[in-house]
Amino acid sequence: MNFFNKIKQIREFKNLSQKYMAHELEISQSTYAKIESGQLIPKIDRLYQIAELLEVDISTLLNTTNNLTLNFNANANQSGYINNQNNTIVDIDLLRKIIAEEIDKKIK
Repeated sequence: MNFFNKIKQIREFKNLSQKYMAHELEISQSTYAKIESGQLIPKIDRLYQIAELLEVDISTLLNTTNNLTLNFNANANQSGYINNQNNTIVDIDLLRKIIAEEIDKKIK
């Protein structure tokens, strides 16, 4: 998986829009879309900004293996990770629902 796909996959998992990302990066949405599609290769400082917005380490974006680890925080007392080692297609909505249910169980 290339870093363009990783950026898009993580952004979608975190339920962030391209419009939001572009606004935070102070670029146009069309420019941001070009980054995700691989038409525009961002400079390293822009990659650091993207990683920060996605709350991942830049090495996660630049890792050339098929492994993908995402960290998430429900609140100060809850944290966890998702590890997609087989580069499988994930139903993001279902995954969000499962995570929300697990967080609710731990909070109660």
